[in-house]
Amino acid sequence: MAVSRSDLATKLDTQVVGNVGLYYCCYKLSLLGWNVMPTARNARGVDIIAYNAEATKLIGIQVKSLSKRNPVPLGKTLDKIMGNWWIVINNIVAEPQAFIMRPKEVRDFAVRSGSEGNYSYWLAAPNYDTPKFKEAWKRIGTGHKRNEIPGNAPD
Repeated sequence: MAVSRSDLATKLDTQVVGNVGLYYCCYKLSLLGWNVMPTARNARGVDIIAYNAEATKLIGIQVKSLSKRNPVPLGKTLDKIMGNWWIVINNIVAEPQAFIMRPKEVRDFAVRSGSEGNYSYWLAAPNYDTPKFKEAWKRIGTGHKRNEIPGNAPD
């Protein structure tokens, strides 16, 4: 019996969804010429470290993976928003869509919910799912050598 992509998305464990998003992001960054290394899972810090072909630029990336177009949970504080880039990937099974944001943008668009003393922060889907962020890999630039890619994004 065949399993549809929508059925699969509802059955995937959150850790598997996270892994799919992490490796999808590594794939996309590799195509852009970055050397990528996932960090230890569930460790505090960024999820991916990437460096360019000349090893002169290093970036840290936080990846948030979602099986559907849901809000991104950010936790009880915005202190854990770190790195150079945040990449939200939703619809991970059916048709992955990536949204490329700076940590400051994540903090600026975060919403708080809950009652006094028990707040949580979220990044609502309409706040990240915008044309500015959608598939905006060019915001990161490429990891290729400058003379290999004409018109490469500036550092």
